[in-house]
Amino acid sequence: MPNASSWSASSPLLLLWEDSSGTRIFLSLLYAVLAISGTLSNVMVIYLVFSFKKLQTTSNAFIVNGCAADLSVCALWMPQEAVLGLLPPNSSSLRSTEYRLLRGGLLGLGLTVSLASHLLVAFNRYVLITKLPSVYQALYQRRHTGCMIGLSWALALLLVPLLPGLWT
Repeated sequence: MPNASSWSASSPLLLLWEDSSGTRIFLSLLYAVLAISGTLSNVMVIYLVFSFKKLQTTSNAFIVNGCAADLSVCALWMPQEAVLGLLPPNSSSLRSTEYRLLRGGLLGLGLTVSLASHLLVAFNRYVLITKLPSVYQALYQRRHTGCMIGLSWALALLLVPLLPGLWT
């Protein structure tokens, strides 16, 4: 396995660079299984929350936001990595700067929004437990919750270009 200094953004698998075809095939299959199971799981959570009125709470809005972010990774990024892991390491599609930026941007966007959603859930729980119910009700009105979710995506879109390695 190459050392960190020879690790480049044009590697077929962003998480691990392997030269052996057996390991690359195994990792591609792993990405495919994770992509399918992650996509189905996140779609199921979103479906359940939208289907049952009782589940439509502020906390679940943040969880659905996290599921949408996870879908950008599971349904869009992971299948690409699964396919790219099966291509030869010197394939021309791996060297395209635009395509590499798209893959890195999808991963960065999904992970950043997912992290922001987890922070919003944690803050929501903190306010619910430590503050008066009137404070919680005032802070987590539908409009405020929508703004928080919108800001998590806006923040992620602003931060993605700053991710290390995305432009190298």
